[in-house]
Amino acid sequence: MALLVVLFVLLALGVLVAANWYLWRRLFRDTTARPGLVRRGGAVLIGGGWVLAVGALVAERAGAPFWLQRTLAWPGFLWLALSIYLLLGVVVGEAVRPVLRRVLERRAARAAEPSAVPEPEPVPVPAKAKPQAQDPPASSPPAPAPSRRLFVSRVVGGAAAAAAVGTVGYGTYGVLRGPGVKRVTVPLAKLPRAAHGYRIVVVSDIHLGPVLGRGFAQKVVDTINSTQPDLIAVVGDLVDGSVKDLGPAAAPLAGLKARHGSYFVTGNHEYFSGAEQWVEEVRRLGLLPLENARAELPWFDLAGVNDIAGESEGLGPDFTRALGDRDPARACVLLAHQPVQIHDAVRHGVDLQLSGHTHGGQLWPGNLIAAAANPTLAGLERHGDTQLYVTRGAGAWGPPTRVGAPSDITVIELASRRA
Repeated sequence: MALLVVLFVLLALGVLVAANWYLWRRLFRDTTARPGLVRRGGAVLIGGGWVLAVGALVAERAGAPFWLQRTLAWPGFLWLALSIYLLLGVVVGEAVRPVLRRVLERRAARAAEPSAVPEPEPVPVPAKAKPQAQDPPASSPPAPAPSRRLFVSRVVGGAAAAAAVGTVGYGTYGVLRGPGVKRVTVPLAKLPRAAHGYRIVVVSDIHLGPVLGRGFAQKVVDTINSTQPDLIAVVGDLVDGSVKDLGPAAAPLAGLKARHGSYFVTGNHEYFSGAEQWVEEVRRLGLLPLENARAELPWFDLAGVNDIAGESEGLGPDFTRALGDRDPARACVLLAHQPVQIHDAVRHGVDLQLSGHTHGGQLWPGNLIAAAANPTLAGLERHGDTQLYVTRGAGAWGPPTRVGAPSDITVIELASRRA
C-alpha cells in the first residue's frame, strides 16, 4: 500500500513538472529569440507561484499563524486558478498555431508575386550631361522582423495569457461581490396545506478563512435576511480555520433572522478546523446544531446528520438516531452536507434532502470531476421517493474564484399538493 502511495505521488509530481515545463516553454521560451531575462523571469514566476500555492495549502491545514496564512493565501490560491487557465489556453493554442502560420505563409506568398504592371521605359540621358554623384542619405539599417514562428508564438501566448487573466479576474470578482439568490419550488406530498409556501433558505460552503472574512460573512447574512425566510439551513463547510482565528469573521451570523430559527450541520471542512469547537460557537451565535438529531416543527420534521468526515473522530452520520423513531406520516426535510448521503436518506423515507459540498464544480472543467463523484452536481433531482437539492454554495475553497459555477443562496419554497 505504501509503495502504491509513493508511486502515485511520484506520478502526480511528474505530471505537474511536465505541465509547468510545457507552460514555460510556450509562454516564455517560444516567445523570445534568445535566452535572457524574460525566460529566467518566467521560470521564477511559475516556480514561485507553486511555492506560494503549496505554502498556502500547507499553512491552512497545519494551523500556521493566521497572519502567515493570509499572506500566502491570496497569491498562492490565485496562482492555482491562473495556472489552470493558462494551461488550458496554451493547449487550445496548439490548434490555432498551424492555422495562423498557414495564413501568414499565404500572405507572404502573395506579397512575393511579381507585379503585372510594366515598368516604365528608361529616360535617355544626353551625352554631354554628366550626372553629379550624390552621397546617399545616412540611415540606420532596419531592425530585422521577427520570424514567422516567433510571431505566431507571441500572438498565441499573449492571447492565452490575456484570456486566463480575464477569466480568473472575472471569476474572482463574482465571488467577492457575494452570492446571488436562487428560488426553487419543491412540492412535498405529505406537506399540509397550512405550510404551502413555507420558505427555507439553504446556504452552504461559505468557507470563511484567510481570504473570505468578516465582510463576506456580513454580505451572506444581509442577503439571507433580505429574503425574509421562515427557516435558515446552514449545511456545512462554514469555515476553514479555528474558532480562535475565525471567530470574529463568523460573528455576523448572530444577525441571521428567520421566523422558525437557524439550523446548522457540519461539513467535511469543519472536521479539519475543530468541529466540536465550531458546533459550540455557532450555538453561541444563535444557530441550533443538528448533530444526528431532529426538530419537530409544526408542519414537518427537520433532521440533520453529521458529515461523513466525522467518522474519523467517531462523530459520523447516524441516520437511525436522527430519523429512526419519527412519524412516517409527517413530511421530513433532512440537512446533510454531502449529496452522496442521499442513499441513506432514501432508505429512511426522507422526502427532501438539502446539501452542498460540490460547489457546482467551482472551476470549469472541474464540474466534470464533481459530477462523476456526486449523484447530483447542483439543482433539484429525484432519487426514488426522495428529492435532493444541492446548492452550489455561497463562497469558494482555495482560489476565491468561480468559473462556470456562480455562487448562490437558495430559497426553497415548499409546496403542498393539497393546496
